[in-house]
Amino acid sequence: MGNKVLVVEDNPDNMKLVTWILEDENYVVTGVNCAEDCLSKLDNEEFDVVLMDISLPGIDGKEATRRLRAQDRFRSLPIIALTAHAVHGEDADIMASGVTELITKPLDEDILLARLRQLLN
Repeated sequence: MGNKVLVVEDNPDNMKLVTWILEDENYVVTGVNCAEDCLSKLDNEEFDVVLMDISLPGIDGKEATRRLRAQDRFRSLPIIALTAHAVHGEDADIMASGVTELITKPLDEDILLARLRQLLN
């Protein structure tokens, strides 16, 4: 069985794309469409990595990451931020929230898979 990935993405098309990419590489994918569901899911289930959209309804991806990092058991959990925000200075703010990596959208499949292999091996 492959590594377990929690994908937090509110755009259904982006969710499908990421799921297809990961499942083709034998990752076990669980998808949620908001940060609140992400936090709840992580309370009840273990994942090897989280792919976190930054622009989410309600709690955004940065705040969700800060809340996870505040808990000892999630301090080393790899969290990859996925964002379409290319605004100068936003990258630093996203990284400061505690994410492990940052990948911009539109997603480059090769970059995503390479980063996952680095973090999980």
